[in-house]
Amino acid sequence: MSNKTIHSSSGAHGGTPASSSSGGFFRWLAQRWQENPVYSTAAVLLVMVIIQTFALGFDYPSFADWFSGWGRNWINILRNNASVGIVALGMAFVIISGGIDLAVGSTLVAVGAVMMVLINGNANGLLTAIGITGIPAFILGILAALLMGCLIGYINGFLIARSKVPAFIATLGTMKICRSVTQQFMQTVGVKVPREFTAIANTKIGGEIILPVFYWLIIAAILVVVARKTPFGRHVYAIGSNERAARLSGINVERVKALVYVLSGLLVAVAAVINVARIGSMDYANAGSGYEMDAIAAVVVGGTSMSGGRGSIVGTVLGMLIIAVMNNLLNLIGVPPFLREAFKGLIVIVAVLLQKKDKQS
Repeated sequence: MSNKTIHSSSGAHGGTPASSSSGGFFRWLAQRWQENPVYSTAAVLLVMVIIQTFALGFDYPSFADWFSGWGRNWINILRNNASVGIVALGMAFVIISGGIDLAVGSTLVAVGAVMMVLINGNANGLLTAIGITGIPAFILGILAALLMGCLIGYINGFLIARSKVPAFIATLGTMKICRSVTQQFMQTVGVKVPREFTAIANTKIGGEIILPVFYWLIIAAILVVVARKTPFGRHVYAIGSNERAARLSGINVERVKALVYVLSGLLVAVAAVINVARIGSMDYANAGSGYEMDAIAAVVVGGTSMSGGRGSIVGTVLGMLIIAVMNNLLNLIGVPPFLREAFKGLIVIVAVLLQKKDKQS
């Protein structure tokens, strides 16, 4: 009798911790799912990758051939979206701070045009005319592009932070100015991008053109550290959460806001350099068109709140991958190009509605 009692007691003590730890794990997972949008964003991405895999089909002679085709498809997806992915990283900081930047696409065109004029391989190229060619010309052209991106970003930041112009209006005006002035100026300028310059984006690694993807991931890793570990990153979140409280706590709100737009302009300039190097030219009427929508969609889908104060760089990268996979999937199943934009708009609306539901709950 006593043996049975002892055995029963032992079983009770042996089973309780296991069930408790199991229940604790699922409670922890559910809590993280609710509190951290990265979990739900990653889950959505996983589902879309599975759907895309089935859409690609399995009609291959061997598993190796199937895996090679699947891998090449992913490389194409990542490479084609690396530039807008870099732009989205800057947009994430802007939206977390409570702002918006509609000028990213037009800034890319303006910055790209300035750089192309400087590195122009024709006789009328600015640097070529004074005898600077090759790598020195490329370095100067890239530096000029980065500086111009920062300048346009600073103008946006000044208008928004100092002159108190609403971010939507300020960046909308900059968007119109940058593209129209660039088109007017470049219609009489013949530009030839030197072949050597295209190596910046088109050098093959392992037989594939993946440098743009490396640039994107390296910048994302750096910005994760900036967002989480630096005073600037913490200040951006504080301003987005409550600008008045941030000001009262001693944060220079105007300075941080200006720097956020400078950062956005800098990243757009990096994307412009990659675009020009990858394609070897630029369509001034259409280049960067829609980057605003794609970048905002990636940021919002990645869990960043449009009202500011909440979001992450990792979530933005995952959000960009969701948009990229969705575009590829719609292409695979034959959805007309014009309707693909409707799907992006729908995703953004649903993402914002889910954010509002989270806040209310």
